[in-house]
Amino acid sequence: MSTEFPVATPVIRPRRLRTTPAVRRLVAETRLHPAELILPLFAREGISEPAPINSMPGVVQHTRDSLRRAAVEAAEAGVGGIMLFGVPLVQDAIGSEGTNPDGILQQAIRDVVAEVGDALVVMSDLCLDEYTDHGHCGVLAADGSVDNDATLLRYAEMAVVQADAGVHMVGPSGMMDGQIAVVRDALDRAGHQDVSVLAYSAKYASAFFGPFREAVGSALKGDRKSYQQDPANGREALRELELDLAEGADLVMVKPAMAYLDVLRQVADVSPVPVAAYQVSGEYAMVEAAAANGWVDRDRMIMETLTSIRRAGASQVLTYWAVEVARKLR
Repeated sequence: MSTEFPVATPVIRPRRLRTTPAVRRLVAETRLHPAELILPLFAREGISEPAPINSMPGVVQHTRDSLRRAAVEAAEAGVGGIMLFGVPLVQDAIGSEGTNPDGILQQAIRDVVAEVGDALVVMSDLCLDEYTDHGHCGVLAADGSVDNDATLLRYAEMAVVQADAGVHMVGPSGMMDGQIAVVRDALDRAGHQDVSVLAYSAKYASAFFGPFREAVGSALKGDRKSYQQDPANGREALRELELDLAEGADLVMVKPAMAYLDVLRQVADVSPVPVAAYQVSGEYAMVEAAAANGWVDRDRMIMETLTSIRRAGASQVLTYWAVEVARKLR
């Protein structure tokens, strides 16, 4: 007589790992951590009170004093870094305030570094669009096009004055050919070998940047399609990545994030250095607007969008919700 028991065909039930919050937390594949978040901050010259940005509810252009307080709040929340942008009073054809040692961004860097030291990474935007009266990321040639090589000379100067002010990491974001090599060489020659370079390797000519124009007071005339990437292209991002790595990038960036998660995934799969993604102003504004109308659950949308960016491969995420989310995660 057989003592074997019949074996029923097992019922595969993936839902067993979704039954309770504790189980879901235990098996979560992607987690957010405050140290992975970077907070963009805007320092505006000539204001006595923080100035709200209408298209980005909850985000302001800071005074020097309020910027220092915001940096301390970010550090206390455990945020990994802040990215500083300057909004000057004066704009001109070559963006002179971008290389003024006493320009608003350089003042902001000195203020913040003095306030928080190494409690978080102080980063700076290295681009001319905030400082030019035409709103482009570079110097214009006689025919109105952006002069790549003339712009590189300006970027080299900007890198040095930002490093002299004490910044830990510069973020060249203009998508000029050769910009990482020029910035790296300028920093090294000036004795700033320890200042890191975050390369905006895949920055697209995106409609999602709309609210940012208000945030930095950009008076853009025309568009940036001749130097930022075409939203139709993915493989091109890998070519830009390869060039930036060869030129000495310490980290790389995909910007925007949510509409380019496929690009982010491709870059993350092959990059030997950390990959950041920027959840830009338009992404932020859409969620805030939908939440204000009661169309979406704001908190869930914030966490879901950030988780998706991390899941796609980002090691760091720049987001205007950085401090809010960091506090929830702690």
